[in-house]
Amino acid sequence: MKWIGALLLISTATMIGFDWSNRLTKRPKQIRQLKSALLILEAEIVYSQAPLSDAFVSVSKKIPNPIKSFFSALGMEMQEEQFDFFSLWERKVDELVKDSNMNDSEKEILMQFGRTLGQHDIYQQQKHIQLTNVHLDRELEEALDNYQKYGKVAKSLGVLSGIFIVLLLI
Repeated sequence: MKWIGALLLISTATMIGFDWSNRLTKRPKQIRQLKSALLILEAEIVYSQAPLSDAFVSVSKKIPNPIKSFFSALGMEMQEEQFDFFSLWERKVDELVKDSNMNDSEKEILMQFGRTLGQHDIYQQQKHIQLTNVHLDRELEEALDNYQKYGKVAKSLGVLSGIFIVLLLI
C-alpha cells in the first residue's frame, strides 16, 4: 500500500513539474500569436479602414485560441450594445490573461494599448500598434529566456521533489 501511495505522490509531483514546463513553453507561442494579431489589426485599420468592431472580428478569424476568443468577444460585444470601450477592453484583457499563459507584464502592455486604441487618427494608431509590438518583442525575449533556463529544470524538479517527499515520508 505504501508503494502505491509513493508512486501516486511521485507521479503527481512529476505532473506538476511538466505542467510548469508546459506553461513556460506556451507563453512565447501566445505572445507571437498576439503580435501577429496586432499586425493583422494594423492592416485592417490602416488599409481596410474598417471600424474597430469589424477589425476585431476579422482578426479573430485568422488567429488561433486563446487570442482568437479575445478578439472575437471584443468584436461581438462592440456590435451588440452601448459600451465603454476601455472597461470592455479591460474586462476582456483580464479574461485573456486568465485563459492563457501570459503574465502581468503582457497584461500591462495590452492595457496601455487599449487606452490609445481608437483615440487617434490612422497613422498615430499605426505607431501605437508598432510600439506595442516592440514591447511584446521584449516580453517574447524574456519568455524564451525563461523557457531555456527553467523548462528542463521544471520537469526535473517535479520528479526529484516527488522522490524527495517519498523518501522523507518512508
